[in-house]
Amino acid sequence: MIVIFHVFAALLSIAVTSFTYFKPTAVKLRVSYGLIATTLASGFYLVFTAPAHMAEVCTMGLFYVAVVSVGTVAARGKLARLERAKVEV
Repeated sequence: MIVIFHVFAALLSIAVTSFTYFKPTAVKLRVSYGLIATTLASGFYLVFTAPAHMAEVCTMGLFYVAVVSVGTVAARGKLARLERAKVEV
């Protein structure tokens, strides 16, 4: 059951991060951070409870974290630029 939750959280995190990049808001960024944390926490739980395929799991987990982190940082930068543009007007 935790595996299904973990996969769902990861896929939802990717979708939310993508949506946040195109229409960034502070609330969406917080949701993205929360989903990343949830996915990482459930991934750590899975690794510690069933360490049989740890190398494969860690490789995919690191790839996920890299992709979602880049997307989240890009969305945060875009939001900062949008907020600066509002202040200057």
